[in-house]
Amino acid sequence: MGGTKLVYLSLLLFSTFLVINGHIGEFDEVWRRRAQEADEWAIKAYKPDPINVTLAFAKETGQALKEIKEAKLAVNGTRRELKGGGKKYDGPCSVTNPIDRCWRCQPDWADNRKRLADCAMGFAKGTTGGKAGEIYVVTDSSDDTSDPKPGTLRYGVIQKEPLWIIFAKSMTIRLHQELIVQSDKTIDGRGVNVHIANGAGFMLQYVKNVIIHGLRIHDIVVGSGGMIRDAMDHVGQRTQSDGDGISIFGSSNIWVDHVSMWSCYDGLVDAIEGSTAVTISNSHFTDHNEVMLFGASDSSSIDQRMQITVAYNHFGKRLIQRMPRCRWGFIHVVNNDYTHWNMYAIGGSQHPTIISQGNRFIAPPDMFKKEVTKRDYSPESVWKQWSWRSQGDLFMNGAFFVESGDPDWTQKHIQLFDGVVSASGDQVTWITRFSGALNCKPGEAC
Repeated sequence: MGGTKLVYLSLLLFSTFLVINGHIGEFDEVWRRRAQEADEWAIKAYKPDPINVTLAFAKETGQALKEIKEAKLAVNGTRRELKGGGKKYDGPCSVTNPIDRCWRCQPDWADNRKRLADCAMGFAKGTTGGKAGEIYVVTDSSDDTSDPKPGTLRYGVIQKEPLWIIFAKSMTIRLHQELIVQSDKTIDGRGVNVHIANGAGFMLQYVKNVIIHGLRIHDIVVGSGGMIRDAMDHVGQRTQSDGDGISIFGSSNIWVDHVSMWSCYDGLVDAIEGSTAVTISNSHFTDHNEVMLFGASDSSSIDQRMQITVAYNHFGKRLIQRMPRCRWGFIHVVNNDYTHWNMYAIGGSQHPTIISQGNRFIAPPDMFKKEVTKRDYSPESVWKQWSWRSQGDLFMNGAFFVESGDPDWTQKHIQLFDGVVSASGDQVTWITRFSGALNCKPGEAC
């Protein structure tokens, strides 16, 4: 997409404020400034021609896959323990994908936590979170939305400077209202068991450079809204939140890795309103209806600049649809394990580009639900022009992917758009074996 179109998208974002402002009760000068800055960050993060991004991680990918093939571990089919941690494996650390190869088998990970910041892949490559800042330790699981106490999670995320946020102990945090995260933050749950549950979820609105890692996010409910502190120097009126686990709104360079998520009121992870440079990886999703929504609406053309990588995740038991559901944008779905769906796995409208590579799709027993794909609100004469391609996917139990667009698309674009090289679908059980929040212990490899 050329510069002229990006200028158009930028202007369109501001016209959208009158219609959608993402639960901001009063769009004051602070939020206007944040929105303008976020728009500038997103334009910088956007790849004007994503298929020409070089294969920066090709070497690492090849080495990781070599280690997978050389491993002598037994694979127990599709059996996995739900909701992260507790995978039925207690042998030596086993590298299963190139993101994890970057950090996970290092026994000194707890003393060198910020190594994780060098490991982002896909469209979020280069996301460093709070690497440039101090370590902030969450010691208090309470939540005060108007006057957060030092030591709480909310107090950490509203600071303006970069912070690497960790947790002193295992805890369950019930957020009374949505957690509005500032830029340049890492929320790192490794080494303890942290649940964000039974309250509101995360809101990443008009921010950049955020990593969320190692959390268990579940049973998220709608927040009633009200006066919420979103920075040390700003309290603003918020309307009712949607009940998403993680909501990414007008933001860029966002990396969600090794989270376990289930049972949220709305979506588990939503990315809308021009969000771009996003990677969702190594995560485990269960027990939910509408899993991921990418793109706010068919009329929200700001999402043309949306670029998202969905890699190395396990879409597990009791999921129904939207893994993801995409409007506009450019979505790379690579080496994920789809073991359950009840309606469809990947859907969309408004001509998104969806490239599915090296995934495993196991269809449900219902003969009417075998199709992986679903297209909304367009006749075949229209959607057959959309670029939805499948390459190296493994289809089981009658699953099938309806392709559209140029049949030679993947052959013409050998240089992959986000730097993630796929393995074949029959290796996905290995690649996603340690998806979800890990049971890491200091002094040992995760």
